[in-house]
Amino acid sequence: RVAPRSGLALRNGIDVFAGVIDAGYRGEVGVLLVNFGNKNFSFRKGDRIAQLIIERCHEVDWQEVDELNGTARGDGGFGSSGE
Repeated sequence: RVAPRSGLALRNGIDVFAGVIDAGYRGEVGVLLVNFGNKNFSFRKGDRIAQLIIERCHEVDWQEVDELNGTARGDGGFGSSGE
């Protein structure tokens, strides 16, 4: 996935529209930047503006069911874990 660099956002208000790259993708990877700052921002070839994070992909064997059984944790809803 393509992720922002925290220093760039903190100092300049520049963020990266994070993007997930599919495991089988073989094309060019680009970066979309958005400027939340008050000043124009420019960069040059070689500037570090984003980071590529390589993550393991797991194959999942999904099973379709007609309904899900309730659980003690799931029945409580948001905020029910005690924190």
